[in-house]
Amino acid sequence: MPTTHLLYLHGFRSSPSSMKAQKVAARVSAQHPGLVWWCPQLPASPAEAMALVRSGTAAWPRDTTAIVGSSLGGFYARWLALQTGCARTVLLNPAVFPARDLLKHVGEHSSWHNPAERFVFHPGYVDELRAQEADIQRLAPLHPATPDTQFAIVAQGDEVLDWREMLAFCRGGSTTLLPGSDHAISDFDRHIDAVFHFLDLAG
Repeated sequence: MPTTHLLYLHGFRSSPSSMKAQKVAARVSAQHPGLVWWCPQLPASPAEAMALVRSGTAAWPRDTTAIVGSSLGGFYARWLALQTGCARTVLLNPAVFPARDLLKHVGEHSSWHNPAERFVFHPGYVDELRAQEADIQRLAPLHPATPDTQFAIVAQGDEVLDWREMLAFCRGGSTTLLPGSDHAISDFDRHIDAVFHFLDLAG
């Protein structure tokens, strides 16, 4: 069935103002005005972020809900898909071991898209990510991804994440491996059609 509800999850230090989120939002508005669309500003706390999203999507129909996630949002998208059993998930250069990678980022940060906006990434947030990683490791074998339920774009030129780890994280689903590109997928215009084809949006 076509997707009727679409959730977009941004990455660490990012926001709904990110390039990819804005491009997806613009196409949804122009071509799928009847779709339920939500791209929330996620709290720094992983537990609070997922509590917010689960509360906000609690009434969404799982068999016609899709999630798109970028970087840390891709990790969240995989976690949420396993928790809810939503119909489709798109992972864009997803974080694989965020507890390991974000440990060195404990402290105060500014938002990429609003430098005046600052937040603190507390040590306890790393423990929250570890708990979510454990959830994925436990649930993924019980609910393996398939080409019908998961689509990923992985850039070999990602300067932040290891593309080999991302490939393993996305196994089971359909994956487009980009020979170059970068963490932001700056050439996203070349791939957005494939994302929307997979999502099969209604409205």
